[in-house]
Amino acid sequence: MRVHNHPNIVRLRDVFENSNLVYIVMDYLEGGELLDRICQRKCFSEREASDVMQVLSSTLEFLHQNMIVHRDLKPSNIMYADSSMSPSGLRICDFGFAKQLRAENGLLMTPCYTANFVAPEVLRMQGYHASCDVWSLGVLMYTMITGQTLFAATPNDQPDTILARIEAGHLDRNKEAWSSISAPAKDLLSKMLDPEPSKRCTAADVVRHPWVANSDELPETPLVKPDYDISQRVRDTVIATFRALRTTPMPTLEPVESSTIAQRRGRSKNMASVSM
Repeated sequence: MRVHNHPNIVRLRDVFENSNLVYIVMDYLEGGELLDRICQRKCFSEREASDVMQVLSSTLEFLHQNMIVHRDLKPSNIMYADSSMSPSGLRICDFGFAKQLRAENGLLMTPCYTANFVAPEVLRMQGYHASCDVWSLGVLMYTMITGQTLFAATPNDQPDTILARIEAGHLDRNKEAWSSISAPAKDLLSKMLDPEPSKRCTAADVVRHPWVANSDELPETPLVKPDYDISQRVRDTVIATFRALRTTPMPTLEPVESSTIAQRRGRSKNMASVSM
């Protein structure tokens, strides 16, 4: 529970129960979701987005230093503490999928995600670690400054198509929105959205990147002004996302004896027998 003492992580105040229900008391965050803010603004200026990224990346750095991976970082899981909408009032919420790194190699295997923000290595069922949070933060950064989702989905997109775009990990640099982004922002996005997790930058790298560290030098006007209703587009994307999630193939169930942990325990027993 030590992570709940961070100023930008929602705080758990109390837990109690009766015979039927468990009650969880948390901070009251009256400012609403970052998702709502994105829908209202259509797109942020680079300075605004940089200020948001500074808070979120430093909070992620803190989590990762404590060996905790959020695994479901998205605009609806980031909230403002009050109506001022100040970046300093942002809180990362919903740690239902969060995991503490305990594996010998530091990798996680359980697939937990919301499709439009999930890293490709998670979809491939490879081992993954804290870098999957950096990927999600990169997608969020792109959405804030362009007013578009990187792997844009509409109700007409098929789930397999959405997931295939993400799994490919391809950053489309031919989009009109990409041409309007500053060179430092492009550099950071490219490093955060590298499909190879071992080459992807860390949360600490994001905090120290010039685009984040020198936000006062960035323009204060939005880069693009979409002529469509971005709020409806975002909501359409969410609908398509959950449709994709519902059709994600279920994992194959196998005998307990064939599991990795059972095999490892078997090897340990054999080694112990030999040593005796």
